[in-house]
Amino acid sequence: MTDAQQTLVLIKPDAVRRGLVGEILRRYEAKGLVLEALELRTIDAAFADRHYAEHVEKPWYPGLRTFITAGPLVALILSGDSAVDAVRVMNGATDGRKAAPGSVRGDLSNSNQANVVHASDSPEAAAREIALWFPAHD
Repeated sequence: MTDAQQTLVLIKPDAVRRGLVGEILRRYEAKGLVLEALELRTIDAAFADRHYAEHVEKPWYPGLRTFITAGPLVALILSGDSAVDAVRVMNGATDGRKAAPGSVRGDLSNSNQANVVHASDSPEAAAREIALWFPAHD
């Protein structure tokens, strides 16, 4: 029995700027995850606030807002067996300096904030984030 799920991934502005989009997508596809939707976009502060609603009041959030709105990012929906957990394991620890070698962040990031990717942390968060980023997606 499989647990087919969808999850949202953001390839953040630092990764786009560094030309890592193809490498990151390659890793997800090699794992067997299916790319359901993809869009390059730049977001404004209001959209960032909606996406990161649970963090807006935290003291470190203004820096995150500035970072995530600083340039283009790639938003995508991936699907597959236990996609939420699979992507989070593949991405590694939030702080790239502490992420395991072999993980996306462990191999491609040396920062806590400029950590190349965001991924939904639960099926409920994935549903909310997908509806926000891809409202026309089935």
